[in-house]
Amino acid sequence: MVNSNYNPDVLNCIANLSNDEVFTPPELANRVLDLLPQDLFKSPDTKFLDPFSKSGVFLREIVKRLDRGLESLLPDRQLRIDHILHNQVFGIAITELTSYLSRRSVYCSKQANGKYSVSRFSTESGNILYANRSHTWENGKCKFCGASQQVYDRGSEAEQYAYMFIHTDNPKQFFGNMKFDVIIGNPPYQLSFGLEGGNSANAKSIYNLFISQAIKLSPRYLVMITPSRWMTKTAQGIPEEWVDKMLKNKHFRIMHDYEDATECFPGVEIKGGINYFLWDNNYSGVCEYFFHSKQEKQPIFRKEYLDSKDAGVVIRSPRAYSIIDKIERIEGKYYSTASKNFSGLVSPKHFFDDSDLLTSNWHGYKDNQSDEYSIKYYLNLNRERTYKWISINQLPKNKATKDLHKVFIPAAGGSGNDDIILGKPFYGEPNSVCSQTFLVIGYDPNSNHFDRESCENIISYIRTRFFRYLVSIKKKTQNGPRGVYQFVPIQDFSLPWTDDMLYKKYNLTEDEIAFIESMIRPME
Repeated sequence: MVNSNYNPDVLNCIANLSNDEVFTPPELANRVLDLLPQDLFKSPDTKFLDPFSKSGVFLREIVKRLDRGLESLLPDRQLRIDHILHNQVFGIAITELTSYLSRRSVYCSKQANGKYSVSRFSTESGNILYANRSHTWENGKCKFCGASQQVYDRGSEAEQYAYMFIHTDNPKQFFGNMKFDVIIGNPPYQLSFGLEGGNSANAKSIYNLFISQAIKLSPRYLVMITPSRWMTKTAQGIPEEWVDKMLKNKHFRIMHDYEDATECFPGVEIKGGINYFLWDNNYSGVCEYFFHSKQEKQPIFRKEYLDSKDAGVVIRSPRAYSIIDKIERIEGKYYSTASKNFSGLVSPKHFFDDSDLLTSNWHGYKDNQSDEYSIKYYLNLNRERTYKWISINQLPKNKATKDLHKVFIPAAGGSGNDDIILGKPFYGEPNSVCSQTFLVIGYDPNSNHFDRESCENIISYIRTRFFRYLVSIKKKTQNGPRGVYQFVPIQDFSLPWTDDMLYKKYNLTEDEIAFIESMIRPME
């Protein structure tokens, strides 16, 4: 029997259609709107902009609040709605389809000048704009968003994802230099490097471009939902200088940071979690930071600057703070200098390979060793580690590292949502190199004094839960560049290491030990 009282919100039904352009559930949109001073919804002069509108949920919920807030000032309902829709609520859609969705949500008609529109406009778009933009190509990439010309220059018949708001040097043009009090929304998160879709590990983050463009408009408030992976300098595809500037920004008034993104977007996996924040142009001070941990029922609150340790990362968990403080008492401010922490032992990406040789798609190796093909070459084939043989002429750079005792570790593996965190390390004997799949620990011939025993001891250290928990503080995605090892202290590698030894050395409490072991499982 059908329940005649069941009246689902259609915007809940389309809230989880995509991982790139994640549609916002109405309940989440209202939690985000709650961050704003509510007096904004009682003023007939407040102007709101969603410059990356998808379903129109933010604009719709803003209209509802203004409708209630202005009732005493504008008692005639139609006059009130006309005023709100014509003078207070504005949007820019990200695609033609979402322009129709947004107008349908706000105007009850996909044409703002249609007969079913709740307020009649002179144009079809009303105050929710969309125009089909093209990328501007320079040296094979879009100068605005960095999209690959090879992938996205595919004619007007296909969606090019040249989002209006970020494909211009002048974002003020869209509404005649209008001054907005609030810019709010949930921007697209990334662009894929390939045609297989945007959920690839090889994707360029673009939500940072929307943040920067919004700040250019100098709103009084900026309220946005973004992946949390921007809060570290190892963020995939985001310039470190941009991350550093944002972490030092003192305009963040409130932030809710979710370790598990499904708490905001049911059924959608977003590596490293999700956050929403209130950025206040007239505020300069500490941030009210709420960390929603997977381990805790209630959010953990603290009030401080985002990068309080000046380490290029938001340390999300208070327990992590406590553990790093204990290490710091013994090691000093070890995380501030690469030579004093484990990141200084780890090679940059693409250490042996170049654009032609030793890449993941390169097959110039031999199956068997010979006088010419005498260098052991570690690589992944069919997701399994193996080795082949190459010649010295096929090794494009860093030849001196070939003869060192060293450790190889996968450059990608695990994630901020994975309780293993890292791929398995293994010993790299003299006369061995690796593909771009791996990083090299002990890569520098000038400072590497390791033998096989010390390399095995390094491996024992990496395998500890303690080591991998410290890596997890910065590692938000599958990619694990050298920077994720920043909070791992250097040890004496003349002896092997166990978790018990490390817990004792740094005086961890039973509670801290239990927390680490609840987060990180043993490496088999």
